Amino acid sequence: MAALMVCSFYAAAQDGAAGLNEANTQVRSYFTAGTNLMYACGGVLALVGAIKVFTKWNQGDQDTSKVAASWFGSCIFLVVVATVIKSFFGV
Repeated sequence: MAALMVCSFYAAAQDGAAGLNEANTQVRSYFTAGTNLMYACGGVLALVGAIKVFTKWNQGDQDTSKVAASWFGSCIFLVVVATVIKSFFGV
């Protein structure tokens, strides 16, 4: 009876490992699309930020450099996060 229980637990563990491996494969398949989406969002943010900074600069606002730094920083952050995700998960 004990041997039968051990065999059934072993079979259930094998099915669980196969399920985890399948989930891992499916989740990793989305990383390339996700990182490309993050790069695209970074590009759109860069364009919007450039327009905002250019507008402030033409109006003669004093805080143009602060706005430029915040927009540039957000774009760099998105690119770095996408690159780290890509390298961390080995996609």
